[in-house]
Amino acid sequence: MCSTQLFSFLCKFLSNMSNEKPTLSYLFLPFIFVFQISTAIDFINSDQPLRDGQTLIPAGGSYELGFFSPSQSKNRYVGIWYKNVTVQTVIWVLNRENPVTDSSGLLTINGDGNLVLLDREQNTLWSSDITVASKNTTAKLLDSSNLVLREGNSDDARLIWQSFDHLTDTYLIKSRYGVNLKTGEKQRLTCWKSENDPAPGNFSLLLEPKGQPQVFLYNGSRPIWRTGQWNGRTYLGVNEHTSVNLGLNLINDIVEGRMYISFSRINNDSYIPRLAVDWSGKFKISVWIKRIKEWQVISSEPSSTCHVYGTCGPFGVCNDMGLPICRCMKGFGVKSVDEWREGNWSSGCVRLKELDCERNGGKYIEEKKRDGFSKLVGVKVPDLNDWVPADNATICRDECLKNCSCVAYAYVSGIWCMVWGRSLLDTQELSSSDGLGEELYIRLAHSEFDDKVKNWKVIIIVIISLAIIILVVASAGIFWRHMAKQRGKKKKIQELSKLGSSQHTPRDYPDKCLLGDAVKEGKQCELLLLDFYSVARATRNFCDENKLGEGGFGPVYKGQLADEQEIAVKRLSRSSSQGLEEFKNEVALISKLQHRNLVRLLGCCIEGDEKMLVYEYMPNKSLDFFLFDPMRNALLDWGKRIYIVEGIARGLLYLHRDSRLKIIHRDLKASNILLDAEMNPKISDFGMAKIFGGNQTLANTNRVVGTYGYMAPEYAMEGRFSEKSDVFSFGVLLLEIVSSKKNTSVYHHEQYLNLLGYVWKLWNEDALLELMEPSMEDPFSITQVLRCIHVGLLCVQECEIDRPTMSSVVLMLGGVAPLPMPKQPAFSLRRNPIESSTSSSNDKTCSVNNVTVTMIGGR
Repeated sequence: MCSTQLFSFLCKFLSNMSNEKPTLSYLFLPFIFVFQISTAIDFINSDQPLRDGQTLIPAGGSYELGFFSPSQSKNRYVGIWYKNVTVQTVIWVLNRENPVTDSSGLLTINGDGNLVLLDREQNTLWSSDITVASKNTTAKLLDSSNLVLREGNSDDARLIWQSFDHLTDTYLIKSRYGVNLKTGEKQRLTCWKSENDPAPGNFSLLLEPKGQPQVFLYNGSRPIWRTGQWNGRTYLGVNEHTSVNLGLNLINDIVEGRMYISFSRINNDSYIPRLAVDWSGKFKISVWIKRIKEWQVISSEPSSTCHVYGTCGPFGVCNDMGLPICRCMKGFGVKSVDEWREGNWSSGCVRLKELDCERNGGKYIEEKKRDGFSKLVGVKVPDLNDWVPADNATICRDECLKNCSCVAYAYVSGIWCMVWGRSLLDTQELSSSDGLGEELYIRLAHSEFDDKVKNWKVIIIVIISLAIIILVVASAGIFWRHMAKQRGKKKKIQELSKLGSSQHTPRDYPDKCLLGDAVKEGKQCELLLLDFYSVARATRNFCDENKLGEGGFGPVYKGQLADEQEIAVKRLSRSSSQGLEEFKNEVALISKLQHRNLVRLLGCCIEGDEKMLVYEYMPNKSLDFFLFDPMRNALLDWGKRIYIVEGIARGLLYLHRDSRLKIIHRDLKASNILLDAEMNPKISDFGMAKIFGGNQTLANTNRVVGTYGYMAPEYAMEGRFSEKSDVFSFGVLLLEIVSSKKNTSVYHHEQYLNLLGYVWKLWNEDALLELMEPSMEDPFSITQVLRCIHVGLLCVQECEIDRPTMSSVVLMLGGVAPLPMPKQPAFSLRRNPIESSTSSSNDKTCSVNNVTVTMIGGR
């Protein structure tokens, strides 16, 4: 006999005993109580009710329905919560306004087939309250978290009631939350009154289908936040990660006559999303993180004053970084100065000059005298727009001009021509982290642009006058400097002899670059050509205080030129394996490259045995300075890390595809990624790089150069290198950035795995989030982290044909399309240390530090 049948039998037996032998029946009460607490059922009918203490669990086991008491309250409610979340999180409440005051509650099927909630006195506290043709109904909780009432117990029985049609404060992931376009009925997510009371509160979330669909958060009937218009991919005013990476979508089902929000992400034990309206008035998107056993809020709206609906009033623009945060659009002025001074911007702005079409009675005006448009860039476009059919932005502009009541237009991909005939309300300037933003064109009188033209004429005259004065002064200065240089040449040589030995004395040609064809000579040279004296003076004679670091090539010093420009001087050591050829190679390559993610070479110097390169100074040193230091890696939050990853990827793509020369770097690693003052990543050290011909895709070498842990297998073993060699190095670097672990210093206690093997182990165990740097506690995108690891594994495949190109990598990092499944990465298994120690002494080895090494290997 199953547990539920046994429980029902005991209850009936106890009822009969209480009539015949009341005293004896009390002996069974403890057994009934214990059994009641420990049982769970999978459906409810008239013979099998759900009592307080029992739960209803679907076959999948992801959700659970039962009685609960919120926070400090003693009242009992019937709710649904996550089964696999250790912190009970209720996502649906049946009897929000009619709690059971004790533990006597009973959820059952009554005589007319309805699902009802009864109290101790058999009073009906809640009922599905529908007309049922058959009295043989069954209630069941499905794996989708939907509580359904069917005419019968089979899965194909007719559905007569479901909880998906009666959402409370949380969006149930597989429900169809939205609007019935045929009846106009709208579903709402309504918050709890308080932490202790699940009754409906003041704040609610609603999908508005009129015009371009938007989601609004209301306080009563007053909107307090909106997502912005839906463009077929995302909401215009919401961070793209929220709508795209979380899998939110908007479906317009013409057949059923419904418009609803869908959620494409699938729950699992380590990644459970929750979208809910909080009782404090916030719409929050949270994710349950299994490894830390807590909910992490990744979005909470409204998140700032500018996100509050209509903060700056009509024709006002809000910017959280502005002082004050509100300003009027061009052509508009403050409506109430006193209110704006007091920080109340809701009165908004008014137009300063009447439109030309209004002065002309609304008629269409000739080109030379009609209204124009002022452009706002990167904004969340206003609310209350209309839609006009137009194939391009020009037609959209003309359509707006034809209608004198049109005050603005925007041409947005996915929506196309949007026009506004009323006040422009709730316009916000977006930062790069908030969203992409759109271009908004505001209609202004023709005279507004006439004044602009006049102002530009004055500005141009002033600029030309200043340019003539500067040219005269500069010419005089150049002549004076030339004369002073000639007079001071002998004195300069004497001063230099005091700084160093005779081998540092300038030659007879100190201002020529000695690299032959690599760099042109004299005035035609694109680089700054320095003599030894200038560099020594800039670095204070290479003093230890100015030393920034040292690698296999030699030391690097910080310096300052005569014009106060800060520089970094790479001084090639006489004992370095990098000789004149590598030096020429780096100058020849980097002098021809121009990209924001490549380090900029300012100049060079060769005198006697001295070979030096002069770079722009990077105040934040190299990536490994932060990444592998336990005290500093916490400074790299996820936002900075993904920004650095994307910058490196763009720089490498430029080298492979977009530069004038096709270049293979061959030594990409964390120490060769420099960081400027804004933490922009810049690829450096091109001494090992190789130029490919236009159609060349592969090359061989007898001289294998690179760094242990970053070299691709075909390059390390056979000397073959290509674009895919750099892709392998990028994959290793990407995994190091996510984990803050060196590829060469992470070992599993049993299998002696490196970082690649450790990641592959986590991939097979579906535990990739354990790879993340533990100190990163700030909000981050779980989907983005997992995608980066996935891309990293694809880049470190053993066969180069399985690795993506850098153009594909850039698209993968920024896209949402499914990625191919990776194979086991190269070098993921290490030999036993005992075997390594007994290997032949003739075997080639590499240093495990970050110093660049060179090996001679067969092709």
